[in-house]
Amino acid sequence: MNHFSRVLVVLALLLASAFASASQQVKEWNMLVFLNGNNNLDSFGPMNINQMEQVGSNENLNILVQWASAKKSSVSRLLIQKDNDTNKVTSPVVQNMGAVDMGDWKELVKFVEWANQNYPAKKYFVVVWDHGGGWHLASIPGMKPMDISWDDNTGNNITTEQLGQAMAESAKILGHKVDIYSSDACLMGMIEVASEMSESVQYYLGSQDVEPGAGWPYATFLTKWAQNPMMSAADLVKVHAADYLAAYNGGVYGNRKVTMSAYDLSHIDSYEQSLKQLSAEFAALDNASLAKVARSAKNAKLFTYWDYRDVIDFIDLATKNGITTPAMQSVRDAQSQFVIANSQNQDTKTWGVSIWLPSNSSDYSGYIERYHGLKFNQRTNWADLVTKIQGK
Repeated sequence: MNHFSRVLVVLALLLASAFASASQQVKEWNMLVFLNGNNNLDSFGPMNINQMEQVGSNENLNILVQWASAKKSSVSRLLIQKDNDTNKVTSPVVQNMGAVDMGDWKELVKFVEWANQNYPAKKYFVVVWDHGGGWHLASIPGMKPMDISWDDNTGNNITTEQLGQAMAESAKILGHKVDIYSSDACLMGMIEVASEMSESVQYYLGSQDVEPGAGWPYATFLTKWAQNPMMSAADLVKVHAADYLAAYNGGVYGNRKVTMSAYDLSHIDSYEQSLKQLSAEFAALDNASLAKVARSAKNAKLFTYWDYRDVIDFIDLATKNGITTPAMQSVRDAQSQFVIANSQNQDTKTWGVSIWLPSNSSDYSGYIERYHGLKFNQRTNWADLVTKIQGK
């Protein structure tokens, strides 16, 4: 090998070493988007990735996407880079994975572990992108919605309980709580879902209502984040909630009725305790008063399904129906600490947290057995109240 060839080899090794060092640089944040397009939302996947590419990763932030598309046989992991092409995804594929079941919660954990090993960061913002159905499966004509991350190729999904497991395993991998968990999906602004991951996540973002197909306004949100890269996780979820509303309130997505809530899970214990007290006080009422509670549950603000109701609207209606117990104010006070952002433009005000309040026998009988096993119910005995008001 001549001298010139040796120089080229050395330069190549140096460049490879520099690239490896850059990928191992510990950044302030990782945003991990588990983007499951193996369903009828597939066309929105590249649209949202192109929005991410309008900003791209930077010296403070890695934007990493695990992208499954119904049009592709192989799942790809991308490191999002800034570009000027809004119609084509140009970010480098840093790993081709072959066929992956995006309805398997363990694949979400593997994504977090891979990011932590190859693109380490101090803080983590984990996003599951797909259809969402709240804490339970539901029946929609022509679709098979189940909790979250429905993979039509495998017929599998991630359940609420499994999502909690995924965040618990992720926290172990990171050595600290996941800083932010969020669903770019419908109906996930529920106390039951947040409770499953409350021991392993600091802040939770979710929509009480359905999300339009376009989902989040990634370009505008990431632009604001890039302008203030050192903002706290609490500030970041507030910025996101406000920006999401702005996008559908005459912004980049026009005008649609939407909601987005942010929860501080450090306050979930007091919130759950207040709901436990409310469940006990309501369940102890006489039959005439229980009938008023049941009527309040049936008329409270609902979100797509008859058994998903707004917590505070339920309590306010109970108050109007003549029910007064100490816990009612305790719930209001605790929720004001728990909900740190409540962006909404509904025709009637929503308060940021949905809860399971079935008002017909099919909703009740279909889910009550599973509900008993949820962490939220184990901490609050909410199923006792739900059972008491059936048939009232």
